[in-house]
Amino acid sequence: MTKQFKVFSDQELIQAFQDTQSEPAIAELISRYKKNIYTTIVLKVKDRHVAEDLFQETFIKIVNTILAGRYADQGKFLPWAVRIANNLCIDYFRKNKSASKVISKDNFEWFEYLSVDYNNAESHMEYNQMSNQVQHLLDRLPEEQRDVILLRVYADLSFKEIANLTNVGINTALGRMRYGLSNLRKIIEEHNLALR
Repeated sequence: MTKQFKVFSDQELIQAFQDTQSEPAIAELISRYKKNIYTTIVLKVKDRHVAEDLFQETFIKIVNTILAGRYADQGKFLPWAVRIANNLCIDYFRKNKSASKVISKDNFEWFEYLSVDYNNAESHMEYNQMSNQVQHLLDRLPEEQRDVILLRVYADLSFKEIANLTNVGINTALGRMRYGLSNLRKIIEEHNLALR
């Protein structure tokens, strides 16, 4: 990736990609948010293979929307991207079958930028272990509380963005987060659990 794109804002990257179809510009945008979006998806669908498909489909949809000139800068890029991922997760659950891969219209190899990489095998194992523990704990929460925690912690959305995405008031989103965290603490204490 070109160093110059690292200092670009999200909107500047999108504009550069729209104007010139610059691969380094879109690669930088993907690199910035892939962990947030992938983690949110995998914790929602609870299947890494399905999550990888939905993650790829999310970014292909993003790329195609930008190339078609339909992206409107109405706020931050991340909330918009998470909304797309969330909608694809909902579609997946509605269909109740594996999501199919979407092929880019221009046959560009987007997938090389979409892989979630790990530094080494040990950190990969630690990540999987922690992810499984957290996922197990989150599964015990009511769906509304779990969704707010996922969107706040893993997608890094503000409470205002979460409220808009989930169609509730900001106080409701804040309350769901508070109750969700309180319930997680109770579960951890009741079962004498320790996250490693």
